[in-house]
Amino acid sequence: MNAKEIYERLESVFREVFDDEDITLSPTTTAADIEDWDSIEHITLISAVEDEFKMRFTMGEVSGMKNVGEMADIIMERGK
Repeated sequence: MNAKEIYERLESVFREVFDDEDITLSPTTTAADIEDWDSIEHITLISAVEDEFKMRFTMGEVSGMKNVGEMADIIMERGK
């Protein structure tokens, strides 16, 4: 799985979770960039991403993610 595929799948998950078809992700996208991304929606988002990629993030990974790029990096690393 390459970065483009990961971002396409992540964008689909984000659009579904936040019910916003206009979301476009970049490596620097953070919660501050998406209106409804609060702590409650973060839990929903993490769960949806885990389901999409058939993986589980560790608590350390979840708490350490600062942006979408870091999330994609973890997914890419796990996909190897």
